[in-house]
Amino acid sequence: MTDGSVDAVQASPIKIEPVDAKVADAALRLMRLLEQPKALFALRSGILRELHYWLLESRHGSAIRRLGTEQSQADRIGRVIRVLRQQYGQTLRIETLARLAGMSEASFHKHFRAITTLSPLQFQKQLRLIEARRLMLASGETITNAAYAVGYLSVPQFTREYSRLFGAPPRRDIQLSGGSCN
Repeated sequence: MTDGSVDAVQASPIKIEPVDAKVADAALRLMRLLEQPKALFALRSGILRELHYWLLESRHGSAIRRLGTEQSQADRIGRVIRVLRQQYGQTLRIETLARLAGMSEASFHKHFRAITTLSPLQFQKQLRLIEARRLMLASGETITNAAYAVGYLSVPQFTREYSRLFGAPPRRDIQLSGGSCN
């Protein structure tokens, strides 16, 4: 396997680069199988295995391998992310999350941001807003009920943060989806 440089990945966690032709080919074949359930059942594991191989052989293969290493920073941050996903509506203290990751608070912040490009608080806020959006658009919840359900104590604060993330206030999203804002 090639050992690609990860300096650029560590300096800037999100980076857009052209996709390797072999990766693109495998991904495209996998997507085309979505329209053919029988073929998908028979071929998906082989194509996924091929896709994994080409990704690990790519320029960023070493960084990808590190993501799956047990007790790596990525693995420990992944544990925290799972807790945040399960408990997004609760107030979680940074010291508790850092302890869960087995890191100091400063190290935890640094590694969390490197992996997610967000602070833990920003990450939790996005989880809350995404879930609130789902509740309003898919389940018909009111803005107020959705805000409280995901842990917001202030509906105006919820509306401001929702608008900042999604580019429109919740009322407009609900109206565009054909729902009612009651």
